[in-house]
Amino acid sequence: MSNILAFGDSNTWGLIPGTTDRYDWGIRWTSLVQEELKDNARIIEDGLCGRTTVFEDQLRPFRKGAETLSLSLESNYPLDAAIIMLGTNDCKKRFGANPHIIGKGLEICLDELEKYVDPENILVISPIELGAEVWRPEKDPEFDSFSVETSKGLKEEYQRIASKRGDQFLAASDFAMPSSVDDEHMDEGGHSNLANAVVKKLHDMKVT
Repeated sequence: MSNILAFGDSNTWGLIPGTTDRYDWGIRWTSLVQEELKDNARIIEDGLCGRTTVFEDQLRPFRKGAETLSLSLESNYPLDAAIIMLGTNDCKKRFGANPHIIGKGLEICLDELEKYVDPENILVISPIELGAEVWRPEKDPEFDSFSVETSKGLKEEYQRIASKRGDQFLAASDFAMPSSVDDEHMDEGGHSNLANAVVKKLHDMKVT
């Protein structure tokens, strides 16, 4: 059985759009991947709402992925593969980061991951794009219109980084989009579509 870490933010945790609740097992993408792979792999779910790559969020402590990743890697050692999907929260307007800077943060996370997992067994997933009206008061005003454009640039940046480092790559935005409820989180269909893509990629990687 392969041990596979899934490290991400609220879209890995499984946040139901417009709520603070979590999708049940059998709906969120990590659980769907586990169900499809059955006993061939164990998916270790490590999603945390608000998690960034390297940015310290004064409003939400302990969300800096680069600092907490090593704890997850050590506590779940040994690992056969890892999935990382971060970047959405890095687009928040208070960080003022462009895709290149967010990519630098991803690379710091990958530096830590590659101490425990071979690059060819690391799946980098660029996140879904933010919806055009995510910044509205009834949705998530921590974002602005610049955040939306920044999110659209992560696919190309992450693909470049993964190719350079020898990591695997998948773009969540190719398979899912944010719910119109909050323009930020996937609906049930998005989770299902992403799960199918991840399963196929893991088979291609021969880690299951």
